Amino acid sequence: MSPTFRSLSVRNYRVYATGGLVSNIGTWMQRVAQDWLVLALTGSGTALGITTGLQLLPALLFSPVAGVVADRFPKRRVLMVTQIAMAVPAAVLGVLAITGVAQAWHVYVLAFLFGVGTAFDAPARQSFVVEMVGRDDLANAVGLNSASFNSGRMIGPAVAGVMIAALGSGVVATGWVILLNAVSYAAVFLSLAALRVHDLRPATPSPRGRGAVRAGVGYVRSRPDLVLILTTVFFVGTFGMNFQMTSALMATEVFDKGATEYGILGSIMAIGSLAGALVAARRELPTRRLVVGAALSFVVVEIAAGLMPTYLAFAVILPLLGLSALTMVTAANAYIQLTVTPQMRGRVAALYLMVFMGGTPFGAPVIGWIGDTFGARWTLILGGLVAAVGILSATAFYLLRAGMHLQVDLRQRPRIRVVPRDPRAAAAADRRADAAGALDQTDRLDAGESAPEPSESSRPVERPLEQRSRARSDA
Repeated sequence: MSPTFRSLSVRNYRVYATGGLVSNIGTWMQRVAQDWLVLALTGSGTALGITTGLQLLPALLFSPVAGVVADRFPKRRVLMVTQIAMAVPAAVLGVLAITGVAQAWHVYVLAFLFGVGTAFDAPARQSFVVEMVGRDDLANAVGLNSASFNSGRMIGPAVAGVMIAALGSGVVATGWVILLNAVSYAAVFLSLAALRVHDLRPATPSPRGRGAVRAGVGYVRSRPDLVLILTTVFFVGTFGMNFQMTSALMATEVFDKGATEYGILGSIMAIGSLAGALVAARRELPTRRLVVGAALSFVVVEIAAGLMPTYLAFAVILPLLGLSALTMVTAANAYIQLTVTPQMRGRVAALYLMVFMGGTPFGAPVIGWIGDTFGARWTLILGGLVAAVGILSATAFYLLRAGMHLQVDLRQRPRIRVVPRDPRAAAAADRRADAAGALDQTDRLDAGESAPEPSESSRPVERPLEQRSRARSDA
């Protein structure tokens, strides 16, 4: 089997991925239909931003608790419950729209309830992958999960757009699409039920007791590399990755297009996202440098997208936007999964998802207000600028805390390196590192070395910052 798809050789993962693809298509169909429903009911970009914010607000409110749940209970059972929790609000919203009684406040309430199910589903789903495929194939499986998600993004919006247009482009038409998504969760439920439980490799459940959330936060704070990753993801997720809303505003307000053209934009972006996910599936060692570089590439492309003069030009640049976004997301996700201790995996994944999606409740209404006040183009331009400032500030703070700075070498070819501020401190760190032993797994990832295979109960050893400076200079 091709290295890109090697995780599919694992029977449990193959069954799970099949159900996930069906559900991903349904999820993206609902995203398009729900946005179109809000616009049909209100015609307001602010209302669209409020809906997006309410749907993602539970990620901010409940992710820490959801991470504890994922670490304490069998993840397979948690996922079976969350499929029902997401299917019910979708079914209710679909019925309300089909019967013609849906109102904006209905959408707000049900979007929030749907988000609660998603908040508990996400950390369990993220940390369940390693239990199916093991550490060796984890990075590959994370990439394939993103490929599945973006295959759904490529298929779902186009199907939803065609269905809505064929059924009359009204409120009732959106209801049928949303109802199909409610049915799609049965595919994941059935795939989870079909897994061979004896083939799973669950981590040891974390002990019960107080302070579990605080312990997870403390673990992240003790890891400057995780702080950098989470901060980068926060700024991109909050101010940059509002694709559904910004694409809807660009399609309707700037280019005067309908539901079909709007759905096509989502599918076009998914082409680049799918390519990024498949490339990520072949990559075994994601690094901090890759995460930050992809994030900066994303904001540059996003600003350029806001300046595109025509619908065609806007559509052409979207694959680059999807490619850079998915490179950042998959690299950040795999880096976290591979470098945290197994007993903390659910909680760290929850914090990752909290900052990635939880910032949107604040960012989405602001982006929607910008669209109403200054025009749809500025949702992309200002969102990209704010994200760029945040990423660069986080990187500068990380380098300062680690005692490093950027060095430009122009003697042979333009090259930017990260080096220690004090060479004598770096030499002393070398001697201490030689005495202490090998580099830990986290720094091996950035240094391009092979990561050791730790036991499921082991915890990565954190070395002093000046020792990590050596690894960065070697990289």
